[in-house]
Amino acid sequence: MTSPLLSIKQLDVDFHQGEKRTSAVKKVTLDVHHGETIALIGESGSGKSVTALSVLQLLPYPTARHSQTSSIQFDKLELIGTSETTLRKIRGNRISMIFQEPMTSLNPLHTVEKQISEVLLLHEGLNKKQAKNRVVELLELVKIPNPIERLESYPHQLSGGQRQRVMIAMALANKPDLLIADEPTTAVDVTVQAQLLELLQSLQKKLGMAILLITHDLRVVSKMASRVYVMKQGEIVESGTVEDTFSRPRHEYTRMLIDSKPSGHPEPVNSNAPEIIRVKNLRVWFPIKRGFFRKTVGHIKAVDEINFFIKSGETLGLVGESGSGKSSLGMACLRLIDSNGEIIVANQRIDHLNQRLLKPYRKNVQIVFQDPFGSLSPRMTIGQIISEGLVLHGVAQTTQILDQIIGKTLEEVGLSGEMKNRYPHEFSGGQRQRISIARAIALKPKLIVLDEPTSALDLSIQAQIIELLRDLQKKYAISYLFISHDLNVVKAMSHRVMVMKDGQIVEEGQVDEIFNAPGDEYTKTLLAASVELSTT
Repeated sequence: MTSPLLSIKQLDVDFHQGEKRTSAVKKVTLDVHHGETIALIGESGSGKSVTALSVLQLLPYPTARHSQTSSIQFDKLELIGTSETTLRKIRGNRISMIFQEPMTSLNPLHTVEKQISEVLLLHEGLNKKQAKNRVVELLELVKIPNPIERLESYPHQLSGGQRQRVMIAMALANKPDLLIADEPTTAVDVTVQAQLLELLQSLQKKLGMAILLITHDLRVVSKMASRVYVMKQGEIVESGTVEDTFSRPRHEYTRMLIDSKPSGHPEPVNSNAPEIIRVKNLRVWFPIKRGFFRKTVGHIKAVDEINFFIKSGETLGLVGESGSGKSSLGMACLRLIDSNGEIIVANQRIDHLNQRLLKPYRKNVQIVFQDPFGSLSPRMTIGQIISEGLVLHGVAQTTQILDQIIGKTLEEVGLSGEMKNRYPHEFSGGQRQRISIARAIALKPKLIVLDEPTSALDLSIQAQIIELLRDLQKKYAISYLFISHDLNVVKAMSHRVMVMKDGQIVEEGQVDEIFNAPGDEYTKTLLAASVELSTT
């Protein structure tokens, strides 16, 4: 057999903070050959991303350190300890990476065109016109709608799935020899996920590109990879072909991962339960501005004349493709973006209130964002993050009461009260999402908008978070607007489901009705794509 393109031998990664040493990766050995796809799977916090970042030497050195026996060779070149000049020639050129959290990986001050063209200008030597044309080609390649119009968009103006596609376009711009894909389809719906997987496979075949795929979605592994490495607590516990590993797992941990999937149903809603929120003719239109004077020449109709209600203790699932308007609808309900139409919370219309009058209602309506890392301030401890809303709304009158509430809230989401003095970067993705949920429930709200709360989590952690949310709903009669592209998660969480496409609701009904007997062709397409991935 030919020598591997990437060869990792006895990799150790320790993080040092003063006298404290944390071992994140222990004696990891894996190979990736030319043109093949290798999957690295494991729970959140198992060391997958740390291993991937080590390849490109992107860890926070010297806080992060490798042992003397650690070796990472790319095309027979040792990367550990090599010069920054050599690494710059390799990064983004011969080795590219799709990062897990696109909102924190993309520069919020730069347009889509500038971010993608930067890679081309740096490594390919193209002029600005050539780079612009190539950017449009790449956006078309990753199925971004209206790519020319999106050139001037900023990351915050894109949906989570669209941001992920921009990241993929950047990674593929220079036709790399090795693509490290860290959860590349996490933020996209099942139909786009299928498209992106097919895209990566076709480009791999065309370019002879090798892929190191890091994911928690075993369906994606089955479709994409030939071999798989299973990682737990920083160590490789099992490896082999995908077929052998999934059909005859040897390690108990691998069996647990394979058996983990969302299941169960929420508690039934009381027929006499009051309405918590009712929305009438809600509209969110974003202006398209062109020319020197930035004249409005049209609108992106993210949400177009939508009506719905949610009762106390009820979960309304909202599904649809990336860019269909799901997140815009949720943000409008919280008055976090401008909208037209009526928004009635607990029998009080709030859409016309100014920020001062709106403040009391902020306590009743909270949100858990899609990206737990981006939504938690890196400069604040967990205790400070949770206490912010409590102090603002005058819930805790003394420091002692505040500490008691923080400790109890952390314990309710499965964390220890002693963690309150730690910072977000010290936690895994699953733990950060629990912290986001803790911040939301601390004020005992009547409604929580859950915007893709499990999309960045592996299956076993997903199941835990779903169980946690159902328990909190039962305990406090919280209502949820549950936004997700994962139909299995929606089925396990929701009482009713709305299907959204191009800013409009195309179908609505009880969860069993929608999943067992969909009436709209678009809903049938979503369900069919989900089944295809599940059976691949």
